Amino acid sequence: MTNDQQTITEDQWHKAALIWSFHQMHHPVGPVDAAIGLGSHDLGVAAYSAELYRAGLFPTLVFTGANSPTTAKVFPRGEAVHFREHAIELGVPADAILLEPHAANTGQNITLSREVLAAAGIHPATVLLVSKPYMERRSYATARKLWPDVDIICASEPLEFDDYLKSIGDDKLVLDMLVGDLQRVIEYPALGFAVEQEVPKDVHAAYESLIRDGFTSRLIA
Repeated sequence: MTNDQQTITEDQWHKAALIWSFHQMHHPVGPVDAAIGLGSHDLGVAAYSAELYRAGLFPTLVFTGANSPTTAKVFPRGEAVHFREHAIELGVPADAILLEPHAANTGQNITLSREVLAAAGIHPATVLLVSKPYMERRSYATARKLWPDVDIICASEPLEFDDYLKSIGDDKLVLDMLVGDLQRVIEYPALGFAVEQEVPKDVHAAYESLIRDGFTSRLIA
């Protein structure tokens, strides 16, 4: 497993694949009142949101996100703005999309999207969160904490781990992100940012091993 940035060993790949699987919630996807596409470096979120809209699963789609150090150069006008434009190119009507261009973290993605929906007169009972594949669990835990009266379903582009690595083109970045998101799943409940979730022992061991191997650029202090 190689790329221009770093060679990924077979052992590291297997540990990362274990964490990848844990991050996904495996929720059955069905009709909901509204969907929220969470901004990131991964334009696949916009593409999959558009696919689910065209399948008739929801009438309203919110794209949320400003910029992060990872996305500032790729999406200079903000994640949500670029995601919206991509979804329109893929056939989603502009009037079906609400824009939330200010969120700087997952908590703000949830709370500000809720405000945008409310301002449009939409008070959903069911919400679909569309995210990167390895962000499902963290987005779920965050939404359950901050929007507890809504039924949350999580979805992401249905890619195998190897296919996702190829789509991003930077193995080191993806492994760093996998580790960073798992750290947040583990630590954010104590900070009041998310609900508690049990992390299996083998997943936790894989996480600690990848940290020792240096996949740490997305860890919080």
